[in-house]
Amino acid sequence: MTLADKAYADLRRDIIRGTLAAGSKLRMAELRDLYGMGFSPLREALNRLHSERLVVAESLRGFRVSEVSLVEMQDAITTRILIECDALKVAIAKGGDDWAAGIVSSLYALKLQVDRRDQSANIWELEARHHGFHHALLSACASPWKLEFFEQLYAATERYRIPILIETSGQTGRDVQAEHAALAEATLDRDTDQATKLLQQHYRQTADFIQIRMQQPQQAIA
Repeated sequence: MTLADKAYADLRRDIIRGTLAAGSKLRMAELRDLYGMGFSPLREALNRLHSERLVVAESLRGFRVSEVSLVEMQDAITTRILIECDALKVAIAKGGDDWAAGIVSSLYALKLQVDRRDQSANIWELEARHHGFHHALLSACASPWKLEFFEQLYAATERYRIPILIETSGQTGRDVQAEHAALAEATLDRDTDQATKLLQQHYRQTADFIQIRMQQPQQAIA
């Protein structure tokens, strides 16, 4: 891992977790002292985060953390549904044995992490495996553009989900792993209509849960 990669990972984690608050200025001197890195890797990391829309570049004024809002969250999730349902349809049509095996193995890896105790201590490993599962579903879509949009939109919604998951210790009132299993089963059965329906429901339930939490003043993240 290069210094720029580490700067990116550290800044991204702190933006998603809310340690670097939405709308806050990202002053280079303060970041240098906070992360113990020079301006060059920090600037490279900020430009990368800008491409993911996690930070905003201000002319002659540097960078600041992007704002969060219900409107932006709903827009990101709605766009995810459009992109990922289309990519999933193609993946189901084109995916071979390696693609199917990747879905099975990523689902199993996610289940192992979900079943472990003390989830708050393992939130980043859990999130890595969650990302791996959703990426595996789409990996045979034969479109680098769609996969790039998946990555950008995943990051955009992650900063809404992660603080709430930490706050609630992962208690959402849903059996999310059962949702993942049903989604994987429909996908592997090549049932395009059911798979895309379940994917859309999965994301809509997440959006509804986030909206409820954001609208509670004492627990709001925005």
